[in-house]
Amino acid sequence: MSQQRDPGRWADLGPRLASAMVLAVVGAVHVWLGGLVFLALVAVLSGLMLWELARMTGQGGRAWLPLALGLAGALALGIDEGVPAMPAWLLFPPVALAMALTPRIFPVVSGLTALAILVAGHGLFVIRDEAGTATLLWLLAVVIVSDVAGYFAGRIIGGPKFWPAISPKKTWSGTAAGWIGAALVGLGFWLSGHGPAILPLLSPFVAFAGQMGDVGESWIKRRSGVKDSSQLIPGHGGVMDRFDALTGAVLLVMAMQPLVPLARLAGAP
Repeated sequence: MSQQRDPGRWADLGPRLASAMVLAVVGAVHVWLGGLVFLALVAVLSGLMLWELARMTGQGGRAWLPLALGLAGALALGIDEGVPAMPAWLLFPPVALAMALTPRIFPVVSGLTALAILVAGHGLFVIRDEAGTATLLWLLAVVIVSDVAGYFAGRIIGGPKFWPAISPKKTWSGTAAGWIGAALVGLGFWLSGHGPAILPLLSPFVAFAGQMGDVGESWIKRRSGVKDSSQLIPGHGGVMDRFDALTGAVLLVMAMQPLVPLARLAGAP
């Protein structure tokens, strides 16, 4: 009955699936190859996210400014990973400050978001280098499965909204389904011998961090008066729309290092 009342609820499913499959294949190949190939992908995606952020939050700035900020972020990330003598703490803050000090709707939030994007990009390399490809694939799988489970549960089950003032489409059923899906991912990696026993417990927290990354971006879009960060990805909107959850998840994993070192995530004793 509810599907008859809302026949368009699955209208975006086809483009979403097609885009998700392409992104998954491209991402898996780049993660597996690593090196400069992986660096190029992360730098480009981070630069595009910064470009979208600058476009959404810009207020009376020059038309070339978002592109310049995106290029600056991609270059900073590339130098950080490609030139070991240039640490992130020297390269990332100037980009974030440039985002905050140019005309913006909310400069402080924009600057902090820019910094989060760059730190998350850096974190992807740290996780792959220190914990291995399997750990990075676990992280990606947690974010993807949580998103997919939340999408279908939210549309099939529905129910109360998770945070209607910021993200009106998200439901508690979808949020909980994302946690369950993430736990199953962690369980699968542990049982297959590609991670420690903590993964099933840790995975829902990583999924929640990803969901908060999505909510944070939704807040920025709502305050900026836009529906999507851009139209670069069919069915998903922009790059930020697709990778906001991954940003939140990576930041949590990096922040947990004092409690759960990457070596432990990799299954090392």
